[in-house]
Amino acid sequence: MTSTQTLQIQLLERPQSYLKRLIRLLEDTVNSGGIVGFLAPLEPNEAKFYWNAVFRKVEKGQTLLWVAQNSGGIVAGSVQLHLALQTNGTHRAEIAKMMVSSQFRRQGLGRRLMLEAEKGALERGRTTLVLNTRAGDVGEELYRSLGWLEGGRIPGFSHSADGSLHTTVIYFKLLEKAFS
Repeated sequence: MTSTQTLQIQLLERPQSYLKRLIRLLEDTVNSGGIVGFLAPLEPNEAKFYWNAVFRKVEKGQTLLWVAQNSGGIVAGSVQLHLALQTNGTHRAEIAKMMVSSQFRRQGLGRRLMLEAEKGALERGRTTLVLNTRAGDVGEELYRSLGWLEGGRIPGFSHSADGSLHTTVIYFKLLEKAFS
């Protein structure tokens, strides 16, 4: 087990060189039970298609992507910030696809990634943040501990590979100048 304190978190501006490592992270996340919009078992081509779409949004400045990696280049986690593009929403953003590799979980990396995304949001004038997660997932404890508030629940929002339906929980956070 590697200490997450030795992991470096960086904002990627040209993420293409990370494609294979991010595919592995997504596969590990989904195939170990993580709920990030995909069903297990995840096909590598589906993961590749997904990441290439994310990369296009990063290049257009619509999405920010942070990765945490060790000195050997293994991507241990990532988080995205989707910037609202509507003219009346330039103060908003959505946290999306917060993933931590199964070998790095429960060591504080998710917290570090979330704090980095919140800081990045605030630096870009995004003070109203939202995210959603499956009700009962371990992420809920993390989000609440970081000051996120529950905004509502939607029953039957997503389903698992076995076809069972799950409730999603919408969380929000209003940022202050805490990172200044």
